[in-house]
Amino acid sequence: MTWYLLRCRGVSWPPDGGLIGASGPFLTLCLSGRMNIHGIIRLDKKTKNLAKRLQPGEIALIDHVDIDATSAEMLLERGVAAVVNASPSISGRYPNAGPKILLEAGIPILDRVGEEVFSRVRENDKVVIEGSTMHRKGAVLAEGEELTLEKAEKLLDAARENLGSELHRFVENTLSYVEKEKAVLLDVQRFPELRTQMRGKHVLVVVRGPGFKDDLISIRGYLREVKPVLVGVDGGTDALLAMGLKPHIIVGDMDSVSDEALHAGAELIVHGYADGRPAPGLARVEKLGLPCRVIPLTGTSEDLAMLLAYEKGAELIVAVGSHSSLEDFLDKGRGGMSSTFLVRLKVGARLVDAKGVSRLYRAKPRKIEMLMLGAACVLLVITVLAVSPAAQDMLQGLLNNLRVLLLKLRFIFRT
Repeated sequence: MTWYLLRCRGVSWPPDGGLIGASGPFLTLCLSGRMNIHGIIRLDKKTKNLAKRLQPGEIALIDHVDIDATSAEMLLERGVAAVVNASPSISGRYPNAGPKILLEAGIPILDRVGEEVFSRVRENDKVVIEGSTMHRKGAVLAEGEELTLEKAEKLLDAARENLGSELHRFVENTLSYVEKEKAVLLDVQRFPELRTQMRGKHVLVVVRGPGFKDDLISIRGYLREVKPVLVGVDGGTDALLAMGLKPHIIVGDMDSVSDEALHAGAELIVHGYADGRPAPGLARVEKLGLPCRVIPLTGTSEDLAMLLAYEKGAELIVAVGSHSSLEDFLDKGRGGMSSTFLVRLKVGARLVDAKGVSRLYRAKPRKIEMLMLGAACVLLVITVLAVSPAAQDMLQGLLNNLRVLLLKLRFIFRT
């Protein structure tokens, strides 16, 4: 029997395992474990676009092969009630973590319902997911597979066995492009002059990768004391704003960063194609009426941000949420990592991961914190003296002894 912990709009585990409800969408949990969810549906084939519109307690309809960890965390943050996926959430190509993250958080997944569902469902429709079927007013809209945590773990185990062959293809693809992209490593990149100075400074590059928000929190002391140049890569910028930090530079395709972040006053660097095709994010920035620079470069926006910091003379580049493992790159849908491999070689010893910074760096207490601690100690002493007769007697005795000592000293010096 499978239980589902539904966490939208204040819904929590029912003590009796019976039916539960919530304002807005109505959700039920049956003793049999059969999924039964009523709610408004939001749909988009791109998960990151859907997450911008998704409201707490709504059902997400996506078309996402191999849901990655970052996308799963985005859906959780938005308070999704359930996920309906037109494609397989775990294809078996590699062990992607997204579905397990959702299921462990109590978010049901109706899987492999087929792409045709997008022609049958409209935004804001009220639908019912019951077991492996989604329907509206009794009419069946889609049928799929109810993905449980047990099934997901079996699929992930099988995918891990396939990881060796996937790694082989990944390395072959990487090496085939190294020759074409070796200019990234060997040539000096001619980047335009920037308003923000990075020479001799620490530069923090924030990418929206797995655990990037936790990494940011873990280095708050470092951020407060060192005050590095803050570079947000697309959606990573919003994590800086959420912590009350203002980015100096935003780099990326500008597809997953919020309008609020783009209007924060940072320098905007639009990542362009090296072959001269129009930069995909330029139209959005121009529509907002914001000044920007377009820099063409082979590779990812993350590569561009690190290479920009390197070429502008950064003393140290601290990476938050960066992609470094095979699973990270497969999550991004990349079959190779030639440009990233070359950029890491070039940046070399200047690059450190935020996790390493959090382990090695210990923030010093601020003056205000020391003053507050001292004031608290004084207040504690005053409070003890005010309420304790024994402490008052002790203090009075000390004062009397001090008074006698002063009289003796006065007598000695007079004689």
